[in-house]
Order: sequence, then C-alpha cells, then structure tokens
Amino acid sequence: MKEFIKGLDLSESFFNECALPLLQKYYPGLRYSAGLIGWGSDVLGYDDAVSADHNWGPRVYLFLKEEDKSKKQELKDMFAENLPYEHRGYSVNFANINGESHMKPISEGKVKPLMDILTVDEYLADWYLGRSDLTNLTDLDWLTFSEHRLLGVTSGKIFKDDLGFKEKLEPLRFYPENVRLYLIASNWTIISVEQAFVNRCAYVGDNIGSALVCGRIADRLMRLAFLYCKKYAPYGKWFGTAFSKLSVKDELKDALLKAVTAFDIETREDELVRAQKLVIDMHNEAGITEFFNAEISDYGRNAKIIFVYELIDAIKEKLKGTGLEKYPFIGSFCGVANLEELWDYMPLMKKAKMIYE
Repeated sequence: MKEFIKGLDLSESFFNECALPLLQKYYPGLRYSAGLIGWGSDVLGYDDAVSADHNWGPRVYLFLKEEDKSKKQELKDMFAENLPYEHRGYSVNFANINGESHMKPISEGKVKPLMDILTVDEYLADWYLGRSDLTNLTDLDWLTFSEHRLLGVTSGKIFKDDLGFKEKLEPLRFYPENVRLYLIASNWTIISVEQAFVNRCAYVGDNIGSALVCGRIADRLMRLAFLYCKKYAPYGKWFGTAFSKLSVKDELKDALLKAVTAFDIETREDELVRAQKLVIDMHNEAGITEFFNAEISDYGRNAKIIFVYELIDAIKEKLKGTGLEKYPFIGSFCGVANLEELWDYMPLMKKAKMIYE
C-alpha cells in the first residue's frame, strides 16, 4: 500500500512538478494564480486515507485574468495531452461518478485531471461566495456568508500568485469586530434561553431532553471559543476536530466533554456550568467589555446557572451606532449545523437577509 500523503502537500508538488513546467513551456507569458483553497478536508489539513475515496487527490485551481478566459479550453486540452498518468503513486486521471470526482487510473489516452480553470471573479461570485467584490461588505453580507466557506477560502495555499489573489482575499481573514461582537452576544443570548432546562428536563425524568439541551449549549460555548480566538468554525464534520486544536485551556475541553457524556444530572450540570465560567474567562481576557463576574447562581427549582444578561447588555452598548444594534440576537444561520441547505446555498443568501431586516 502506498504511503498516504496529505492532500495539500500532494497537490502542491503536483502543481510544481507537473503543471508548472507545462505552463512554462507552452504558455511562458501567461500570468495566473494557482492553488488549493475552498472545499475539502485536504484544504483544512484534516484529510486522511479515508478522504481519498472522493474529491481528493492531485488537484489544483488555476485562476486566470478576465482577458485570458478564452484560453480555458486550450489550457484544458494541453493538460489532457501532456500530464502524467500518476503523481507520487496517485492517479492524475479522474472520473465523475454521481457528481463526485474519483481517481481513476489509466495507462493510455488523454488525462482528465481535477484542475478547475476559471477567473478569480468566476470562482468567488459563481462558485464559492456569491460575490467577487470583497471591499465593501455589509454586516448582512457577513451574517449570510457560510462560515465554513469563509474558513475554506482563507485556508489551503496559493502556490503561485501572479494576480495577487491572496491580497484580494485578505478582507475575509476574519469577521469585522462589530460582527464578531454581534455573534458573541447572539450565542450568549441563545445559551441563556435554555440553560435552566438541563436540570428541569432531568427533574421530570427526561434524561434525553436534558442531554440534548446540554449538547446545544455546549455547541454554543464552543462557537464562542472560536469567536474569542478569532477563528472561523468549520461545519459539523470537522467542528469538534477544529475545536480540539483551538488555543483554549484543556480544562475547558475537559469540562465540555464530561458535560456532554455525563449520565447523571449532577455531573452534567456541574461540568456545563464550569465550561460556561471558563468561556466567560475568555471573554474577560479579551477585554471586550468591562470585567464580568461569572457567579454560579441558584436559578430556583434546584438549577445552577450563570446569569449572563449583564454581559449581553454590555455588548449591546458596544454595538450602539452600528447597523447591528437593531437586529435580533439570533446569530448566523451557519451557527445551526443542520441548516446546511440554507446557509450553504448561495441563491438563498439574499433572501436570508430579510430575516434580520
């Protein structure tokens, strides 16, 4: 069995050793950018041998200037006729099966490489974000972007950058501060609605309901950790993996794990409150508002919670004078993992803005 190579490394060497020499030979004057960004576990560095089953392998995006878009087909023909059949033991030829690309080894004929050739604006507007102008983004633009897509387009690597694509993407590096504050306030608001239910559900014998509420709050605390660290969170498959690599205290990771895996209400409630307190510590360390004293209180009905209304109000004050002060604290749609059909479907972005307005 061949040794597994991380997809990003495989793609970079494929470009440098296979595609680049051909471009230098047949199109010496062509100016372009090339790299691997956007979708894929390989872009995020989370790929393993299992990832190789589809949409993975020696692959690259080739970005052209608008005036060179007419060269797309001839570039595709050139690569098909000249690329090798394999690179580092992996097939360069791909087949489309049920809408997904799979490596398909061949020993004769033309190669069908996984190389998408398009202009920068086509990639951003038509393929990935729904717009190519990244200089005048509104608050609503940010709230309706897929956070996973923002992560993908700012991850991976640009191998060659004649067109200054990395600089064009720089405005997307992370949320503007007022959007980050809005998302922080939203997550605390959503937590505050349900935190007493962890105990209440268990009290009436609904251990499943209690565990589900605990899980939802844990998810929000993790999202807050990403926001305090100024890191985009990926979608569900890699959410926990990315959190495990986040620069937060191991104590927080431990508390969340114990909370969501606890069978008894005492452990579940104690560990969840401990996790909340640790995330509030992150809030205080960030200096976003004045110091907030995270006191564990008796909600009544024997429930332990941390009242965060003053913390939310303090963030509201920070948002005064911005366009976000009038919006309900519902966060973004991509903060709900199983709403992928909404937050990852570009045609719905404009309609999604109506919810806030």
